[in-house]
Amino acid sequence: MSSHTQHLEKIKDAIKIAPLSEDEKSESMKRVEEWILEDKAFGLLQGELLEISKYFEVVFGELGLTK
Repeated sequence: MSSHTQHLEKIKDAIKIAPLSEDEKSESMKRVEEWILEDKAFGLLQGELLEISKYFEVVFGELGLTK
């Protein structure tokens, strides 16, 4: 689990106990879930690009996106 996903999971935990309406909680959880999926999808993309060439390790490192 990436650090981004861990932070998003903590946000989900906070939403569950927040003084929000059920609609606000539902919409907030939906948005966080979308971010988690995008984060996981990016991890998959990173893996696939690294399978093509180890050069991407350099690219990701320069971008601060080490796997």
